[in-house]
Formats: sequence, structure tokens, C-alpha cells
Amino acid sequence: MEIALVLLPLAGAVAAAAVPSQKARPLVVPVVSVLHVALFATILAGGVSSGRGVWLRLDPLATVILGTVSVLFLLIAFYVPGYLELRPDRDNRVFCAVLLFFLAMTSLLALAQHLGLLWVAMEATTLATAPLLYFNRTARSLEATWKYLMIGSVGIAIALLGSLFLAYSAHLGGGEPSLLFEDLLAGAGSFSRPWLRAAFVLLLVGYGTKMGLAPLHTWKPDAYGEAPGLVGALLAGGMTNCAFLALLRVYRVVNAAGEGAFARELLVFMGLASIGLAAVFVVRQRDIKRMLAYSSVEHVGILVLGIGLGGIGVFGALLHAINNGLTKGILFLSAGNIQRAYGSKSTDEISGAISRLPISGSLFLVGFFAITGSPPFGPFVSEFTIVNAAIGGGHPVAGTLFLVLLGIIFIGMGSTVLSAVQGRPGTASAGTPYKDDLARTAPILVAAALVLLLGLYLPAPLVSLLEKASAGLEARP
Repeated sequence: MEIALVLLPLAGAVAAAAVPSQKARPLVVPVVSVLHVALFATILAGGVSSGRGVWLRLDPLATVILGTVSVLFLLIAFYVPGYLELRPDRDNRVFCAVLLFFLAMTSLLALAQHLGLLWVAMEATTLATAPLLYFNRTARSLEATWKYLMIGSVGIAIALLGSLFLAYSAHLGGGEPSLLFEDLLAGAGSFSRPWLRAAFVLLLVGYGTKMGLAPLHTWKPDAYGEAPGLVGALLAGGMTNCAFLALLRVYRVVNAAGEGAFARELLVFMGLASIGLAAVFVVRQRDIKRMLAYSSVEHVGILVLGIGLGGIGVFGALLHAINNGLTKGILFLSAGNIQRAYGSKSTDEISGAISRLPISGSLFLVGFFAITGSPPFGPFVSEFTIVNAAIGGGHPVAGTLFLVLLGIIFIGMGSTVLSAVQGRPGTASAGTPYKDDLARTAPILVAAALVLLLGLYLPAPLVSLLEKASAGLEARP
């Protein structure tokens, strides 16, 4: 049944490519997305499939990540027709088809219970996003696409080498020749420790490149800066979470082998390094999309920091994956609207966005407060949980450094965001006819409502799911 979550968007991609009408084609994206969410809910209600040798399974970890990606994609899908209506100069056949192919590959990655299949899905997800990055067809977007592909190819190659090291570690331990995570977990206690440690380092570098962990983040500012806003939202909330899931699958095996302490030390270091780098580059940033790119570097650092701290920090990291994904949807979609209205993404030309675009400008400000961990939004809850894990878990230095860096980032982003939304609209905005409308603001409003809800109330089923996923990551056979 789980394979339908992959086949449905694949069939939708074929259908989108076959639709001859430029105007009707974008409607395929929200239709398929609604069906995907409905199918996901149906499978989830039917219970988790199990059994030895299952290659695709909707386990608790997959449910958290795929649920987030599916909901985020749904919001973006309803934004797509209104966005493409403004781009009649671009043929949208490839764009619509590749969007749905991206959904298919992220579904495959989330469901994959085989190390090799997970790697293939990660690479396919990368390839799917390349045409989306180049949609504007400018010299800068071409440069960003090539940089994304080149650095991503290096990362995925290192991840493949790490996968081979992990398999060889299992072989030296006399384990069953299998790359199914269930088999790897069962035999983890006998793995060769030196090869296992080397495998985790390589996989952390490889999938960390896909996440955009510092110093492996160098593709992000260009890619996020030149991509359409909805593509930036997919990268920051979709691709990032999928790469995070891949890393979690490997971490679970390493922890089961008794090397969890080694892995957690690396994760804490990488997490703080990413947050620290973001704090440096987000200050005095004039480009609002590049600012969001460095914000993404910060938040992938928060994700791995929570896992590295262990305990309740794991729960906080998984919750933050949801909060960050949805909040990035608010920020990138509203930033895209602002860029459309001003014909620029630089604060040198953007001012008075709330006056020029009352809804998009206000939502961009709301997204800023949410992503910087301000109450009462969801990221405040997840970041506060991670801080509690640091202070209560015997990591006061990490916790203090985390709080200081969060403060610097709040001030740095606040300077850029406030200069964009406050004041009077400049002359740049007078030359564009763009105005807020329902098609391009309703998805952002829904995302903002969800982020606010997660800050005020966590539904019991969601808490139970996150607890099961956290327990699975921390479990030792």
C-alpha cells in the first residue's frame, strides 16, 4: 500500500506533462497533492506495516517527516497556479511535472527501509530540484543550479562511500549481507567499530551537505537566493527534512552498535558550528532570500544539535523539523510575493512592504518572529525543549552558546526584516502592478495558522508519534 504514495505523484507528473493547456496544467499539482495527503492519512489510519524484508514502511520516523513534507507540499501546490499565472512567459510543463516528481522521490526516501534505496531516492530528489532552480533562466540562476549540482554530487558521492563503509563494517562483524535497516539494527552489536565510525563521519558529511550544515552549506545562499519562492520553501522544508531523515536512519544504527556517544559529540559540534556561521552571515544581510538561506543553515544546525544532546532533545529536534518546515513556507512564499511587487530582493530597494502588500508584508513579519523562536509560535516550543535538554542534560556550555547565538540571529534578522516591512514603499514598487490576492496569500495564511497552533497546543496523537519516533532513535537492542 505504501508504494502508492510514490506511484500517485509519479502518475501525476506524467499527467501534468501530457496536459496540453498552459493554463490547465498547473491545476494538476494541487489535485495530486490533495490525493497524496488523503492517501497518506488513509495508510496511517490503517496502521504501520511490518514484516522482515519490507523495503517500504511508514514507521514513526517516516510518518513525522513525510507528513511534514506532504502538508508543506499541499500548501505550496495551491500557491502554484496563482504563481504560474504571473509567469506566462515561461513554459510550465517541466516545472509542474518535476514538482510532482519531487513529491514522489521525497515519499520514496521517507518510506525507504533499505540503505541503498534511500541513497538512490536522495539523489533523485536532488536531480528533481535542479530544473526548478533554473526556472527563471538567468545567468545567476544557471550559476546557482550548477553550484547546487556540483556540491550536491560531491555530497552524495561521499554518502555512497559511507554506505559502503557501513556495509563493510557489518561484513567484518559477520552479520547477514543485508542493507535493510532492520537487519543492520539486529546485527549492529557485532559491527567493526573503526569502520562504523568512519562510515558515520562520511555519511554525516554526505547527507550534511544535502542538509546544508556548515561548512557544507556553500550552495544554499545562491540556490535559495535565485530560486522562485515556492522552490526555496520546498528546499528548506522538504529537501532539508529528507536529508535529516537519512542521517537519522544511520544514527539509529550507530547508536544501536554502542557508538551513540561518538555520534552525538559530532552532531553537537556540527550543530553549534552551523548556528554560529549563520549568526555571522545573517547580520547586516541585505538580500532577504539569502538571509533566509542562512536562517536555514541555522535551523539544520538546531536539528542535529537536538539529536546530539539526546534525551528530550531528540523529541525537540523532531518537533522542530515540523515547525521549521512550515515556517519556511511562510517566509519563502511571502518573500516571493514581496520580490514580485518590488522587482528586487534587496533591502536597498525594498521598504514599506506592509504598506505595499498588507497581507504578504505582515506574514513575512510573522514568519520572522516565528522562525527566531518567539512565543507563541511552534519553533519557540521546540527550541525551548532543546535548550532544556542542554541545560538539564549536563551541557550548560552548549546551552548557553545556543542561547547567545539565537539572540545574535534575532537581532541580525530583525534588522533586515524591519527595514523591509517598515517605512514608506520606495519608487521600485511603483513600477510593478502586483498586489496581494487570495490565490497567493491563502496558503501562507494557513501555514501561519498551523505554526501558531503548534505553539499553543500539541495534539495528543502528534505527541505520541514524536515520542515513538524519539524512543526508536534512542533504543538499544
